[in-house]
Amino acid sequence: MEIRGKTIIYGILILAVLLLLFISFGVINFNSGESSQSVSGTSKDIPENCQIPSGQDLESWKEHLGHHAETRDCLKYFN
Repeated sequence: MEIRGKTIIYGILILAVLLLLFISFGVINFNSGESSQSVSGTSKDIPENCQIPSGQDLESWKEHLGHHAETRDCLKYFN
């Protein structure tokens, strides 16, 4: 195999690894089932008790937050 062919293969492998890293760190998100509403700020800006738990959708989480006085202020992070 030529040097050029190896370079192309290594380049593709590097891109695949970078893609997997971006997905694992949440830089790229493929959740098509998300609500059309958005979250203001990043998850690092949102306090831990306000962050959406895994497996819960945005609408049900907002409803849950609104039912509790101590977490009602968390709604400001969700548009």
